[in-house]
Amino acid sequence: MNKPGNNEVAAPWEEMPEEPQRITAKEASAAAARSGDQARSGDQARSGDQARSGDQARSGDTKATGRTGNPTARTRWQPSQMGYRWVVRNVGFLLFLTILAVIYIYNGHYADKISRDLSKTNKELKELQYEYKTLKSEVMFRSKESELAKAVEPFGLKELTRPPFVIIDSVQR
Repeated sequence: MNKPGNNEVAAPWEEMPEEPQRITAKEASAAAARSGDQARSGDQARSGDQARSGDQARSGDTKATGRTGNPTARTRWQPSQMGYRWVVRNVGFLLFLTILAVIYIYNGHYADKISRDLSKTNKELKELQYEYKTLKSEVMFRSKESELAKAVEPFGLKELTRPPFVIIDSVQR
């Protein structure tokens, strides 16, 4: 791993993360009071208190930095914490979330398609049921005795007027 101090420029993902600065409530209120003065005067060097507290923080003095568990100590938010390194470290998880999102969207479209197909099939089923009932009633109407007589009359067949008789074989008696 390259260190920035070796006359080589380290890649952003190889740099060591910086520890967030911690300040006390007193330092925060003093900085807020001075922020108006610094905004008017432009770029100014830190005041003596800030320089001393920064030097103490670098040297490891825990009292000045508020690292002793002081409940009034605050942590400054640093945007580099959620930057490029975070994305690189979590690329696998982000790909997993992306795949889940794609599957979720596909599942929604698939459910819509199934629903449309189901309603289309139900509509076709109702049409076929109506057609079946129509054809069944037509067959029932045509199979009536009077309708059959009308249908076979052109062939010379007529309806019987007397009952049929049974032919008996005389030899079997």
